[in-house]
Amino acid sequence: MRKSKHRKSRTTLFAQGNSQFPRAGHVALLASLLLFGFSSFTGAQSTPFSHDNWDALVKTCVVPTVDRHSTAAEYDCFAERRDLLNTYLNDLSGVSEAMHLGESSDQQLAFLINAYNAWTVALILDNWPDLESIRDLGSILRSPWKKPFIPLFGDTVSLDDIEHGMIREPGRFDDPRIHFAVNCASIGCPALRQEAYEGERIELQLEEQTRRFLADPSRNRFTGENLEISSIFKWYRDDFERGWRDNHSLHHFLSRYSDSLKLTDKQTSILRKGDMNLKFLDYDWRLNQSP
Repeated sequence: MRKSKHRKSRTTLFAQGNSQFPRAGHVALLASLLLFGFSSFTGAQSTPFSHDNWDALVKTCVVPTVDRHSTAAEYDCFAERRDLLNTYLNDLSGVSEAMHLGESSDQQLAFLINAYNAWTVALILDNWPDLESIRDLGSILRSPWKKPFIPLFGDTVSLDDIEHGMIREPGRFDDPRIHFAVNCASIGCPALRQEAYEGERIELQLEEQTRRFLADPSRNRFTGENLEISSIFKWYRDDFERGWRDNHSLHHFLSRYSDSLKLTDKQTSILRKGDMNLKFLDYDWRLNQSP
């Protein structure tokens, strides 16, 4: 009843007029209120989610490998800073789906990659130090990536839900370079980056990650007549052939990074034509821990 009475009094005010608020004043007042409300809304949306806590953690607890092609995680370091990690994870969980979708596409992608990597570290810590591989956390019936343990967007999801259901969702980001950013806590994985992903810099970050991974001869190399490459390219081949930046074949995608692969001009030409034999290397599932 109170709401109806209030609505009626406002209707009467604008219908009958008021000496203190002439009709022109009503228009100006409404315009100001609408402008203020719109500005406040857009201002709130323009402030991206802060990944500072995750940035501080990976800067401290992730170190380059000896050959500097990749990185290793110092899980003891992460364990000592578990409170900071938990704070970051709680902040991630506090973001609603509406808030997340209100950010730019680049900010959304950075958010999801950081979330995947941070919760992977948390999963390892829950079973640390008696762990040799993340695959040891699974079972015959369910892999560790399918375990729903992550409170996100008002639901409880798995790592697979984040990677395959959100990051790789067709028509959303469609960027195969994400495979060099998400980290599965294994030696065979691309490097866990020593900084958080940020929407404003993610194009540069993804490109650096791609080139760093492809330049690693333990994961990708030309031997004899074969280009030996990571099994990542076998498992997710479709992603690399879906037309990202007009790359419609895995050969074409790889030729884009021939300098990182250290191919000669002749080898690059053969690769671009699709005439080079590709051989997929075995994946190293050992934990990416620092020695």
